[in-house]
Amino acid sequence: MKNFFLTTIVENIKTLFFALLIAVIIRSLFFQPFYIPSSSMEPTLLIGDRIFVSKYSYGYSKHSFPFSPSFYEKRIFPKKPKRGDLVVFKTPTDNRTDYIKRLIGIPGDTIQFLDGKFILNGKIIKREVYNLKTNNRCGPFNFKYNFFIETLPNGTEYIAAYNEKDTYKDDKIFIVPQDHYFFMGDNRDCSNDSRIDVGYVHKVNLVGKAQIVFFSNDTISGSIFKFWNWDQSLRIDRFFKLLK
Repeated sequence: MKNFFLTTIVENIKTLFFALLIAVIIRSLFFQPFYIPSSSMEPTLLIGDRIFVSKYSYGYSKHSFPFSPSFYEKRIFPKKPKRGDLVVFKTPTDNRTDYIKRLIGIPGDTIQFLDGKFILNGKIIKREVYNLKTNNRCGPFNFKYNFFIETLPNGTEYIAAYNEKDTYKDDKIFIVPQDHYFFMGDNRDCSNDSRIDVGYVHKVNLVGKAQIVFFSNDTISGSIFKFWNWDQSLRIDRFFKLLK
């Protein structure tokens, strides 16, 4: 009987070990789930969205693995990201915090906001008014926004939100250095990004590309554990929504 219990314990430990090992491999090499805690990417990503990020899209770096072990300071099987990609990266300030923003500038690009216009490499980015019947959030506040479909030079389109009353008007010219990238939130006036606190992001800091929203719950309307409130909190229309 004693040997039976000992064997059972050993087998359970082995099962748990291999389950954790498989989970780490999948998380590091293939897909990792992330939770969206802020409104900086509205209306593309909402607070309470849960997304899957592909880890293989840009190759691998130390930040592909748990705790970012410093065993290699370059990328393995590197692939260049494209303008317009939704990218998860580690912030340069601490190399630990995960941010998700839209990739706007690649090495050598110049970026500027002038009189409210978004200028990339000396050309005004094409944008068309988009009649979205919603208010964007900025933290706990709701504001009226003007929404536009912006089109980057490579043809990538997305919806960008600009505060109706106090939008981002003028700034210095940003010149993206070699091996770095420039990111902005789609919620232009409510985003800490390369324009403000984040700065340029080194290619090693790229974690992966956001691919799909697999679950979404409006945390303001109610906790996921309050099942009696699911009719108000669950965003069924966002389940398994492909991102672009």
